[in-house]
Amino acid sequence: MSETNSNCGCKQAALLKAAPKDAPAQSASRPMSRRNLLLKIGTGLNALAGALVGVPLLGYALSALTRAPKNSWVSLGPLANFPEGETRLAVFNNPVSQGWDGDTAEIPCWVRRVDSESFQVFAINCTHLGCPVRWFQESRLFMCPCHGGAFYEDGSHASGPPPRGLFEYEHKVDAGELKVLGGHLPTLAEPLKKDDV
Repeated sequence: MSETNSNCGCKQAALLKAAPKDAPAQSASRPMSRRNLLLKIGTGLNALAGALVGVPLLGYALSALTRAPKNSWVSLGPLANFPEGETRLAVFNNPVSQGWDGDTAEIPCWVRRVDSESFQVFAINCTHLGCPVRWFQESRLFMCPCHGGAFYEDGSHASGPPPRGLFEYEHKVDAGELKVLGGHLPTLAEPLKKDDV
């Protein structure tokens, strides 16, 4: 074994003792290699990336447990906007919308005034695949442009592929205004009831 290649710990200790007292003491630990530095930087960046992805995902997963539904009564406008015997398109602002929702926070619905005190408020979505239905006054039918579904003026199924009539919102008349229970689209799986408020 060659004397120059020997890396014996006793030899290094002897060299440290022989060094003059004025000379700066050599560090007992070896200087960090480039490999170790890059490994530490990579580990730190991966931990940062994991936190940036993980915190929003955790917040999303836990949000259903921490927030109750915000169903609330929303005004569609004064009763004068809905003439007796006619069906009109109305729009209300979704009570659970956020600032970045833009125009999608405005929810359209069809309002049918049966008589002076009786209303029906229909979701605009077809019960087949959710396309927006249109009201045709001449035929007194709601018609879906996507697959030819048709509904009578009372919202019941007339023809085509939809499995049932239009979904209805709960509504009430309060202080001369028609109000709907907004914040949730009624479906067969989750119908909207007055006790959901």
